[in-house]
Amino acid sequence: MKNILKNSLVIVVMFTTLFANANSSLRTSKDATKTILTLTNVIKGNELQVKDAFGVTLYSEMIKDSGDYIKGFDLTELPNGDYYFELIQDSKIKTMPFSVEANKVTFVKNNELTIFKPVVKLEENLVYISKLALNEQSLEIEVYFDNDGYNLLHSETIEGTQDIKRMYKLDETKKGNYKIVTKTDGKTFVEYVSL
Repeated sequence: MKNILKNSLVIVVMFTTLFANANSSLRTSKDATKTILTLTNVIKGNELQVKDAFGVTLYSEMIKDSGDYIKGFDLTELPNGDYYFELIQDSKIKTMPFSVEANKVTFVKNNELTIFKPVVKLEENLVYISKLALNEQSLEIEVYFDNDGYNLLHSETIEGTQDIKRMYKLDETKKGNYKIVTKTDGKTFVEYVSL
């Protein structure tokens, strides 16, 4: 019994050492039904989701502890198709796609994607919007004012740049709630600010 426990601890230490320097890792364990997901430097409150090709959330979990996250998933029970893990952090979203075919799970590391979220900040009556778009992804911006329902005040699409920065001056006489909607990389983000 001591040898089994000792060997188990050695295997855990070995796996921890292998994964410690990786940002994320997906591997199939010796138990053919388990896929081990390892994420480093996660922060308590980050969210991990499994989604299908249509963006439907099949699994969701809030990260409970900061540091390294290691968990086994049985992905072989999913129907044939394309899926992805999505790690939602404060400033970015990381997607890790995989496919299931005849109970076999396949990952393509080259298809992992990191989406930087737009940042919206209000200072007095100025709204600052910034976004890192390494592949020059477009950013749609819509500004709404709540006047018994949100009415569109301004919209524009920014493209062809990696460092998106915009500043909007809100009318100081229009006190109330504003909604800032940004769309990029197939995702929509909504922020509310008040004057």
